[in-house]
Amino acid sequence: MSKWGPLEERYTTRRSRKILALDGGGIRGVITLQFLAELETKLKEKLGRGDDFRLSDFYDYFGGTSTGAIIAAGLSIGMRVQELLDFYTSKGKDMFDKNFLFKQWKALYESGPLLEMLKQTFGGETDMDMANGKFRSLLTVVTMNRSTDSPWPISNNPDAHYNDPARPDRNSKIKLFQLVRASTAAPVYFPPETLQWDPDDPSKTFVFVDGGVTPYNNPAFLLYRMATQPAYNLNWETGEDKLLITSVGTGAAPSTGEYHNLVGSLKGLPSNLMYAMQVDQDINCRTVGRCSFGAPIDKELHDMIPMDKDGHLLPFSQPTDRHFLYMRYNADLSQEGLNKLELYNISADHVSEMDSVKYIGELQEVGKAAAARQVSLDHFGSFV
Repeated sequence: MSKWGPLEERYTTRRSRKILALDGGGIRGVITLQFLAELETKLKEKLGRGDDFRLSDFYDYFGGTSTGAIIAAGLSIGMRVQELLDFYTSKGKDMFDKNFLFKQWKALYESGPLLEMLKQTFGGETDMDMANGKFRSLLTVVTMNRSTDSPWPISNNPDAHYNDPARPDRNSKIKLFQLVRASTAAPVYFPPETLQWDPDDPSKTFVFVDGGVTPYNNPAFLLYRMATQPAYNLNWETGEDKLLITSVGTGAAPSTGEYHNLVGSLKGLPSNLMYAMQVDQDINCRTVGRCSFGAPIDKELHDMIPMDKDGHLLPFSQPTDRHFLYMRYNADLSQEGLNKLELYNISADHVSEMDSVKYIGELQEVGKAAAARQVSLDHFGSFV
């Protein structure tokens, strides 16, 4: 069988390509899923498809970090968005509730409840080998290797250097559920995940923590590189009509900047850094790609959407010679942002934390309201 398995024709034929990149953010992944539900519905209607339609029929490459890795992995094996929403709403407390996890700390080490849930969802024997026939698209999972102190984005691209069948330590042998668990091993919330790359070489055993502590909590620009740079051996063509990248966040929750003591400052520092890195990756995409939708970056850069000299939106018929078409969907979780969505009954404090499992319903409301206002196939140009 081909190294691409049943997807050989799809991935060896020259064509335009589409990438979906998903941020990390704990239980706020529910917001991501509401955006994806809106997108799935619109694409299904536009393409005249039935209930058998999956986002993997449209997107060629999924990538995610932490909670985004869970969603990306599910989509890559052909799950519907609603299936993943059901998973989050039914298992959210087990996955992201800090107090619940502390109470179960001993069980975490002995039986790994999250690991078991992921195993049931993705299959205990599903590895990262495209030839196994389980995947409906390419996938990258962003992890952080604490043994080497370096980000490790692991893909199922069969042409990638570290998926060479001659390598005893090839990535394609790693089980999908274990890899996703490694990407979600958030410090404080979960113990690290240890993965063995080569059973005959102890030096190839590594300890992993959450991919969200890498610069790629928003993995959109990373996926652009992995799809186009020669080192990764995909070599997809660049161009506004050849490559599409859709980036979906878990809600923007910038710090208020109000710290009254050192403890409060230190507690907020990881979230501040994560937010700053997400914005930086977004700016990279809007610089190299042509942005068709996205909230303003700041008062200096604004939204970076191309305009003509009179300040009117530049039509797609006028190329800007960028490397890809890009849109960024995300919800503003500040109180001002929630009020703009007419969600006056929802507190920013309730939905801004990554372990707000008590407020899953409110997170869903935020995601639905933001998606209804943002997601439009008008942003997709010739790709639809």
